[in-house]
Amino acid sequence: MAEKAYITPNVLKWARESARMTEEIACAKVSVSIEKLKEWEDGVSLPTIRQAQTLAKAYKRPFALLFLPDVPRDFQPLQDYRKSGSKSLSTSSVFIIRETQQKQSWIRELYEENKEKELSFVGKFNIYDNPEIVANDILETLNINPSDYKTENPIKEWIDKAESKGVFISRTSFIHSRLKLDSDEIQGFAIADKYAPFVFINSDDWNAPQLFTLVHELAHIWIAETGISNEIEINIKDKDKYHPIELFCNEVAASALIPKEIINNFDKSTFSDSKEIFKYAKNLGVSSFALLVRAYNLNIINFATYQILRKDAEYQFTEFLKREAEKKAKQKEKEQKGGPNYFLLQLNRNSRLFTQTVLDTFRGGGIEPSLASNLLNVQINKFQKLEAQLYK
Repeated sequence: MAEKAYITPNVLKWARESARMTEEIACAKVSVSIEKLKEWEDGVSLPTIRQAQTLAKAYKRPFALLFLPDVPRDFQPLQDYRKSGSKSLSTSSVFIIRETQQKQSWIRELYEENKEKELSFVGKFNIYDNPEIVANDILETLNINPSDYKTENPIKEWIDKAESKGVFISRTSFIHSRLKLDSDEIQGFAIADKYAPFVFINSDDWNAPQLFTLVHELAHIWIAETGISNEIEINIKDKDKYHPIELFCNEVAASALIPKEIINNFDKSTFSDSKEIFKYAKNLGVSSFALLVRAYNLNIINFATYQILRKDAEYQFTEFLKREAEKKAKQKEKEQKGGPNYFLLQLNRNSRLFTQTVLDTFRGGGIEPSLASNLLNVQINKFQKLEAQLYK
């Protein structure tokens, strides 16, 4: 007879509910009926050790947690700055937020213990400051010039510069193969902290929205506003549906990615040809829509022109998506043959800066092997392969 797990019933129920997992899905994980799961959650009967371990893994909780005498104090939910009417956060979103909070909490404690200096740019401004000034400070602090990117992939340059200044940048579009992140639900979030600020970007988007999201979330850090965002890069007619914080951070992002001096120096014919707009937008790493909104807000084009050009841009964007879909299909075909690079995926998900910090601390004897493995989601004997990705 299988040994029973003397778990705490209300903790088991809390673990499932906090994971936003339905009874039906939880039951499928352990192949039992809903009635049996309810018995476990009500304390009428007990699961086996194997069943309890399976549920703990499904709920993304340590197995030992299920034996606590009462429900633990969980991480505080992030402020929801998403567009009004957005759907409830799914299990995937809840898991990635909690995972990032756990990483951020650990690194913050480490930095405090080591008496690291606080980062002066976190909370340097507030929502009542001029977005242009905040944008310029971000560019100066990170030493970035949008008119002179060093690579054809601006988002990589932004991430590298941000992490060099102490901002941890995490990018992923999945928890595992069956739990994907929906970009309509969550595009990104920021945890504003003086020691260890974190930014998360949903890489389900293509590069231009990802870059805009990154700079938008950096603006959250600069005004010390922790929270979740979606539907960034808004249409100028929908402003009433957005939180003031989001409107401000969008202005900062637009000002940083498309500075006035750059757009004012465009050839006069630029805003009469949607193909030219697409070309300039691509050079700046932004979408045509972002460029058009910026031009309208700077009174370079009027609303009628904006509407005409936006319609043309939508066609260009549709054609672009078709080309991107073809590229993705070819890439997927390659990955199916050789498989995606697991270690590169984990490196991006953890953040390069976080990965390096955990590995350095582990090798210095400051962290247990099991915790290092848990933080990086990589087995200890695979650390060398993970670290190799840092230098590619």
